[in-house]
Amino acid sequence: MELRNRAAFHEYHIETTYIAGMVLVGTEVKAIRNGKVSFNDSYCTFNKGELYVKSMHISEYAYGTTHRHEPTQERKLLLHKKELKKLESKIKEKGYTIVPLRIFFNEKNIAKIEIGLGKGKKVHDKRETIKTREVERDIKRYLK
Repeated sequence: MELRNRAAFHEYHIETTYIAGMVLVGTEVKAIRNGKVSFNDSYCTFNKGELYVKSMHISEYAYGTTHRHEPTQERKLLLHKKELKKLESKIKEKGYTIVPLRIFFNEKNIAKIEIGLGKGKKVHDKRETIKTREVERDIKRYLK
């Protein structure tokens, strides 16, 4: 099971990616397994040296008890200190942001999130990406 943030690749030039753990509640894990995640406008920020993902919407689990999670709460991401320091120094540069790219379960069935350090694309860059995608699609069509 893998959930992708396709809009992130359209909006940003992704330079490096990292795999991070997430601090989740049980009902959040079940909702992720059901694919009830929305990446709309989600991003990562630092707070006191710790990395958090903000505005990522994980819907409430339908069969949960009274102890349900808040759908858009901040979720702490777990990375090594060296990686956190490297990301924090890059974020201070102009134009860089950290965006969630995908959520998946590893071989031990633990929920992981792939985050990417991205630089925002300009409008002409987005058009360029669309043109190259269409050209590649036409080439594949002719080769078949």
